[in-house]
Amino acid sequence: MLIRRVVPALVATLVTYAGLVLVVGVFLRQHYLTPLIARQQSLSLSAFVTGNWGTKGGRTVFSFTGEPTNNILGQFCPSGVTVKPSSGLVGGFAQCLSQHGYTLWASYQPASRFWPFQFIEAGWLLALSVLLIAATVWLVRRWAS
Repeated sequence: MLIRRVVPALVATLVTYAGLVLVVGVFLRQHYLTPLIARQQSLSLSAFVTGNWGTKGGRTVFSFTGEPTNNILGQFCPSGVTVKPSSGLVGGFAQCLSQHGYTLWASYQPASRFWPFQFIEAGWLLALSVLLIAATVWLVRRWAS
């Protein structure tokens, strides 16, 4: 409605939608419900991991997101343990940490929260749609008179 030509309006809509999907996927979705905490080794492959950290003696020693870097591997497991992205953290890295007295923890969203997340997302998207429709009706009436 704000862009009078069809093709630029379609492009603006697609760019806005892509930006919204990116922001939701990267920043919002993981915070819909409070993440659970468990030992990294006990997680299922379907869990959505939001953070990882290691402890020793009850104190947090390091934290990272995603796969461990070679710097962390060299610092905590100097024996040359390598972790392939396909094997995840449960492989040699976790074993090396446990041998040196470290425990690897993760905050995660379990796969069982899929539908509650869908309903939360559908709810705020519905509210956003109602707001945008109301703004469109208001603008059309204002410009028509």
